[in-house]
Amino acid sequence: MRSRSVERFRRRPAETQRKELERLLRECARTEFGRRYGFGEIRTPEAFAQRVERFDYTSFKPYVERMMAGEADVAAPGRVRWFARSSGTTSERSKYLPVTDVSLWRCHTRGLRDVATLYVGQYPSTRVFEGKTLTLGGTCSKSGGIVVGDLSALLVERTPFWSGWFRTPRRETALLADFDEKVERICRECASERVTAFAGVPSWNLALLRRMVEYTGRRNLCEVWPHLELFAHGGVGFEPYRAAFRELIPSAGMHYMETYNASEGFFAIADDASRDDMLLMLDYGTYYEFRDGDEVVPLEGVQAGRRYAMLISSCNGLWRYELGDVVEFTSTDPYRIRVAGRTRQFINAFGEEVVMENAERAVTVAAEATGAVVSEYTAGPRYMTLHGRGAHEWIVEFGRAPESFDAFVQKLDGELMRLNSDYEAKRRSTMAPPEMHVVPAGTFARWMLRRGKNKVPRLANDRRVLEDVLATTAEQDAAVGVRG
Repeated sequence: MRSRSVERFRRRPAETQRKELERLLRECARTEFGRRYGFGEIRTPEAFAQRVERFDYTSFKPYVERMMAGEADVAAPGRVRWFARSSGTTSERSKYLPVTDVSLWRCHTRGLRDVATLYVGQYPSTRVFEGKTLTLGGTCSKSGGIVVGDLSALLVERTPFWSGWFRTPRRETALLADFDEKVERICRECASERVTAFAGVPSWNLALLRRMVEYTGRRNLCEVWPHLELFAHGGVGFEPYRAAFRELIPSAGMHYMETYNASEGFFAIADDASRDDMLLMLDYGTYYEFRDGDEVVPLEGVQAGRRYAMLISSCNGLWRYELGDVVEFTSTDPYRIRVAGRTRQFINAFGEEVVMENAERAVTVAAEATGAVVSEYTAGPRYMTLHGRGAHEWIVEFGRAPESFDAFVQKLDGELMRLNSDYEAKRRSTMAPPEMHVVPAGTFARWMLRRGKNKVPRLANDRRVLEDVLATTAEQDAAVGVRG
């Protein structure tokens, strides 16, 4: 049983990871990358770290471009024909990550199956398998034998069992490019289905589920799908969405299960409903390393309570590749993590050092205090001028407006000061109170569709995202004003 394999790597994490590395080196020794770095001569993790330099997307991109051009045996065995498109938060508009057949089955498919395994372990009396799982996939395109698309679309394309009898909607609907048309078709196809679970990114699913309630004329989703019990979510932090989902699904039997399933690989699953972290999955064809400043350590070198940038070497042909995600270890027996943010998502225009975790907590507290439900948000700096202080500028889309917009901003500001001493110091000296733009429902969804994004950057240290979203709002002539 798969549960025994999970228990085995819980007990022997270092041994499991060492075997993963040995297998990767052996399988890729004859690739160009493997020959260049002498994979056939590497015998230990220490030797691997010494021989192979670290990469980010920009430095690894030449290998990806050659794979996309059709070259075989570049950084993974054979020819790679599948590439996941990810918006990321780097200087690139889009990143293209190789998805090999091996990684599709050893990593992503195993992860999807393990979600089911670990869920049953937590809820043995579940009836989730008596119905269907609704998956809101992305899109993909084919050219010259190469398929490029969102990871969710590649999974629908490449895993018949995932596109088969226990999932909905139909494959053709799931892969539609036009989001509004996709939502309408899903409403028509799935309203009468026995849906017991759904999966994907919270923001896109929230838009779909709200439309489903409107389409059916029901008061909430429990009246549409009374047997609904699971949302397996990932991609962005769930806390800002929790209140909105509870309103849509007012059921004590509804469970939320976090997953860390990125374009680069499937990395972690929440295996204990009483905790707010995830079990790091160690036998998915991925070898992990973690960077703290300039120091990079293998799994056994991490410490609980510390935050690290995560590096992976994997069966999808990425080597010592830094994702840009920051994870915090909550436990080392077994190894559990929570995603603490991005290495590049922060605001530090005035020395305030606000990170995504600060922002998500402050938004949650402000919403709870003012009776609001926040659907989406982004924030960045409003720079200092000769006559004015700098500030943070927020664009917020509410599912339910707060009792007072001013109170929301004040609570947000106060919680950021409580959480972050640097922010507090700057707010009491050089920074003005934050400003908030309130935009209509659907603004961020339109922005993501137009820009080819699948998530909203929460924080940015410049104004590009802010101005782009505001331009989208202006184009729609639907802005409802600025409050500060």
